[in-house]
Amino acid sequence: MDLESLLAWSRAQFALTAMYHWLFVPLTLGLGVIMSLAETQYYRTGEEFWKKSAKYWQKLFGINFAIGVATGIILEFQFGTNWSNYSWFVGDIFGAPLAIEGILAFFMESTFIAVMFFGWGKVSKGFHLASSWLTIIGATISAVWILIANAWMQNPQGMVFNPETMRNEMHDFWAVALSPTAIVKFFHTVTSSWTLGTFFALGICVLYLLRGRNVEFSKRNLKIIAPFGLVAALLTAMTGHSSAVDVATNQPMKLAAMEAIYDTGKCTSEGCTEDGAGIGLGIIGLLNPDKQLPDDDKPSHLFNIEAPRLLSFMVAGTGTHYVPGIINILEGGYRQPNGEIAISTEEKMRRGRMAIDALNAFRTAKKAGDSTAMQEQRAILDEHFPYYGYGYFESKYETVPNVALTYYSFRIMVGLGGAFILLFAILTWYAYKRQGKLQSTRWLLWASIILTPLAWVASEAGWVVAEVGRQPWTIQNLLPVKAAISKIEASSVMITFTLFFLLFTIMLVAEINIMRKAIRQGPDQH
Repeated sequence: MDLESLLAWSRAQFALTAMYHWLFVPLTLGLGVIMSLAETQYYRTGEEFWKKSAKYWQKLFGINFAIGVATGIILEFQFGTNWSNYSWFVGDIFGAPLAIEGILAFFMESTFIAVMFFGWGKVSKGFHLASSWLTIIGATISAVWILIANAWMQNPQGMVFNPETMRNEMHDFWAVALSPTAIVKFFHTVTSSWTLGTFFALGICVLYLLRGRNVEFSKRNLKIIAPFGLVAALLTAMTGHSSAVDVATNQPMKLAAMEAIYDTGKCTSEGCTEDGAGIGLGIIGLLNPDKQLPDDDKPSHLFNIEAPRLLSFMVAGTGTHYVPGIINILEGGYRQPNGEIAISTEEKMRRGRMAIDALNAFRTAKKAGDSTAMQEQRAILDEHFPYYGYGYFESKYETVPNVALTYYSFRIMVGLGGAFILLFAILTWYAYKRQGKLQSTRWLLWASIILTPLAWVASEAGWVVAEVGRQPWTIQNLLPVKAAISKIEASSVMITFTLFFLLFTIMLVAEINIMRKAIRQGPDQH
């Protein structure tokens, strides 16, 4: 078995499935709110216009919802097929949120989505409205539990390792469910999904205005879409900042890769930069492609425009706070947010090997029935288990993620996010104050059209930052990717990768065609 080839294809297949899945999920979450807001207007005013609008957005929601569910199921199956070591090692913890998601959220969604689609004229207006909101709330609850599971991978806690079963067992459910990482990840992901779904609805309305069709529908719906998009985009920026602070605390290597910072000097005992100048935030820059190793003495950037002290201020609220670079993390010696002094990566690797050796010795002693040796090895294992995952690395450089991909993806995400806020602010003003001139303001309409597909680019870039920046870890500091894969032939993964690629592409083309047909028909056909 070619381990490197197996690892590459397993990662590629999971990335393929996740990225296709994420084409549909944020659209479901965002479009569901637009649909429910339109129906709320119908409930309040009794206008048939808003009922027609709600049914139109509802149809588009339903088309997208079905394909999103299909890709999500395939994604979950891959934990068992391609990542069985991971599933065995932490299945007791990771599986719990996914089980709750399946039991609670899917039942909730499937119940109320039926009323939402088939209950028009058969149930009261109030009950139908409640069903619409409960459908999107159920979809959001699904996202809650999936994001809790992902957050645990970023910041594992609430578990105890059992050497007798070779599994991590849940010790504190609420520590898993309510971790700071889980909370900020949920709010950031959901608000960014609202932004994307709003862009989809915006793109349709603007397209109608450019073509001179369904003008009243577009202008009146924009009074809902534009302000909701503005709120969603602003909340995305705010929660994104909270997420970055969490990353700085729990995943400093990811933050260093996001900023492509390598050596930030020494840290004082108070956690400040030695010169008191703080760490700047890179605004825009071009990385040096010749830099291969963190400590190869080659410059990190060909050019870099940065805001002085801003990274320090954003992380800790002070312009002198120390933020370690990649080299500093590898070498250790700086003060961490918890007050402890960071140890070097090589020392973590040494302690990780001690944990692995102690685990093997524990199992040998267990087979021999030597309880004294078991206790001795268990003590060594418990002491060094926080570094267990580091024992699988042969070089400290393996712990450094793909800096270029993380760096550029982060700037694409942030840059587009800023453009979204500006666009929605202008659109909100036009929708309420200059509605009569909206259709004739062509530059604004075309800007909306151009930025609509870029909402998906920003959303996918966010996940690239989150997941590529976490590499080489499947579970931060606990289980590297190369130790999490299933022992199968790489050729098998290649075949399934190809099949999934073809299947997902067919599903995407089918959805696009169905969506195009529904959009061409317009709201009057619903």
